[in-house]
Amino acid sequence: MARTTDGSGTPVPQRLLAAATRLFAENGYDRTSVQEIVEAAGVTKGALYHYFGSKEDLLQEVYARVLRLQQERLDAFADADAPVERRLRDAAADVVVTTIENLDDASIFFRSMHHLSPEKNKQVRVERRRYHERFRALIEEGQAAGVFSTATPADLVVDYHFGSVHHLSTWYRPDGPLTPQQVADHLADLLLRALRP
Repeated sequence: MARTTDGSGTPVPQRLLAAATRLFAENGYDRTSVQEIVEAAGVTKGALYHYFGSKEDLLQEVYARVLRLQQERLDAFADADAPVERRLRDAAADVVVTTIENLDDASIFFRSMHHLSPEKNKQVRVERRRYHERFRALIEEGQAAGVFSTATPADLVVDYHFGSVHHLSTWYRPDGPLTPQQVADHLADLLLRALRP
């Protein structure tokens, strides 16, 4: 079991990530100090450096944890025993819902990714590419089966959908007129309509 220092039962790494996420969202990555993060998490700088090598590592993990969740879910949808249209629609809707559920993480990352070192930026791009390639494989499967149109290259279809997903943090508001699932359904339906033969 992970160690805790305040008796809350929440492991130190999760407390650090929660504090960093909140502070990065409120103040920006570059205007948040390590001291502010450890004070908000109720730990020492030594604890932060035990679990994360740097503030930059925290930034990378903010995004990586969402991407890991989305990759696991995409893999499950892609491997399901269902028609490709259903698997793609479910995957397309799910990435919207999980992005909205983790909107602070996504917006922090896209606002601050330029702060990552070239090596860390490359690691993130490799993981994102792996996700996009799995998503694209579903489109290509449907195109090869004649279920989806081949008029638009699969790469462009992926870019179209994920452009919408990555833009969510600029306009979606939890108190707005649409629930996360309604937004997800609309965007997934738009994707499938664009792929109709």
